[in-house]
Amino acid sequence: MTTNNNSGVSRMTSKTARKLGALSLASLSLAACSKDTLNITNPNAVTVENAASDPQTLALQAAGLMRQNRGSLNTFQQNTGIFGRESYSYTPAEGRNTSHFLIGFPGQNRLDPGGFAAGGSWNAPYANLRDIFNFKKTVEASIAFTDAQKKAALGFAKTLEAFELLFVVATRDSLGGIVQINEDPQELAPFVSRDSMYKYILNTFDAAQADLVAAGTATFPFTLHAGYAGFNTPATYIRFNRALAARAAAYYATAGGGTAAWERARTALDASFINTAANTTAALNAGVYNVHGAAPDVPNPFNMVTNTTTFAHMSIRADAPLKADGTFDNRYLAKIGTRAESNAPQGLGIPSSLGFNMYPAVATQTPIVRNEELILLRAEILLALGDKAGSLAMINLIRTVSGGLAPSTLTTASSDADFITEILLQKRYSLLLEGHRWVDMRRYGRLNQLPIDITTGVNTHFVARVQPIPQAECLQRAGLTGALAGPGC
Repeated sequence: MTTNNNSGVSRMTSKTARKLGALSLASLSLAACSKDTLNITNPNAVTVENAASDPQTLALQAAGLMRQNRGSLNTFQQNTGIFGRESYSYTPAEGRNTSHFLIGFPGQNRLDPGGFAAGGSWNAPYANLRDIFNFKKTVEASIAFTDAQKKAALGFAKTLEAFELLFVVATRDSLGGIVQINEDPQELAPFVSRDSMYKYILNTFDAAQADLVAAGTATFPFTLHAGYAGFNTPATYIRFNRALAARAAAYYATAGGGTAAWERARTALDASFINTAANTTAALNAGVYNVHGAAPDVPNPFNMVTNTTTFAHMSIRADAPLKADGTFDNRYLAKIGTRAESNAPQGLGIPSSLGFNMYPAVATQTPIVRNEELILLRAEILLALGDKAGSLAMINLIRTVSGGLAPSTLTTASSDADFITEILLQKRYSLLLEGHRWVDMRRYGRLNQLPIDITTGVNTHFVARVQPIPQAECLQRAGLTGALAGPGC
C-alpha cells in the first residue's frame, strides 16, 4: 500500500507492513497445501452460470417475472381505461394524466411520441422480456432440474413472453414492434410488422403449450402466487395459456388474420377453462388474478382505500342498460359508486361524480383473464364463423347471469353489425377497467363512437387511435439525441 503526502490516508508503518507480509506468506502457504484456490463470486452480479446450480435463484426469477407482468397489465389497464373513456386519473401533482392522454399535441389529434403517454405498454413489457430471456437461459443451463421440470418452466416463461408482446401489438399500428431479444442488450433487434408480431405471439403461446404438455406430471420448480390457484401445475396452467392464446387469436383475426385466426381462436378457447354452463357470478369470475398487498408489496392501483384520484367516466352511467324493473344493470350497481371529489382539473378534463367500487381494499386481486371474458369471446368467435344462434346464446348468458337483464332482442336475422354492438356493450360492463374497451373499439373500427368531452378551445380532447413508438426508441435507432421532426419512428 502506498500513499502520498496529500492523501487522507496515513502512511503505512513498517510494523504494519511486516504484519501484512507475514499474512501474505501464510496465505501462500495455505494455497500451496490445497489443490483448489478460493473462488469468490460477487453476489450482486449473478450470472446464468451461478444461477444454473441454485434452485432458489430460479424461484426468485419466476417471482420477479410474475411481479413485472402484473406491472405491465396494471399500466395497460390504466392507459387503456383513459383512452377508452372508462376512467380519468385526476392526480393534482401529475397533470399529464389528463393533458397528455386527452389532448396530446394540441389541435393535432395524436399523442406526443416523446410524451408521458407513449411509453406505456412498451417500456415495462420489454424490460420483462429481457428478464424472461435470462430466465429461459437459466432454465436451459440448469443442472438442478429434471428435463420435465425444465419443460414446465419454459412453458411458464414462453406464456408470459407472448402475453407481454400482446400488450405491445394491441396498442400499436402496422409498424409493429420488436420480438427478438438479443444476447447483447446493446444490439438493437429489428422491428417486425404487426402481422408478423401476431404470428410470433400465437406461435409462442403454442410452443409454451407444447412444453407444458411435455412436462407431464412434473411440477413447476417454483411456486406460483395465490392468484394462480387452480392453474398452478403445468397441466392446469395450459388452460390459462389457452385462454390468453384465444384472446390473442381474436385480436389477430380483426387485424387481418381473418377466418383462419378465428378458427385458431376457437380451438384455443375449447382447450381453456371456459365454462359456458356458468349460472352464478362466482362461476363467471373464475380465472387467474394478480395479487396485491400493502407495502412492501404493491397495492391494487384502483383500490378504494388509497386511490382517490381515479374517476369513472360519466357516460358509464348514461349508457348503462336497465333491467326489466327500470333499475340499473347489476354490473353497474356492483362496480360504480359516487365520489365526493367531483371537480376535474380546470380546462383539461370534465367533472365526474363517479368512482369504481369493485376493488375495495389494497389487497383486492385484479383479474388477468376470467370466465366472463371467455364467454363473450366465444360470442365473438361464433358470430365471425357464422353461428349467430350460438353467439346469441353466449350474449344472453352474460346478460341474464351477470347483468340481471332480459334476453337480447337480437335474432339470427339481425345484422353482424348489430351483434357486434351488443357484444361490445356486454364487454364494456362485464370487463369494466380490465383493459378491453379501447382495444375492442379500436379493432372493430369504432373509436369514433367514444365520447370527446371537450370539443372546442385549446384543450380540445381527442380519442387516441394508437400509442406511438416512444421517441427515445426512435432516436436511439437513428443515432440522434434531439426531438424528431416527425411524429415517431
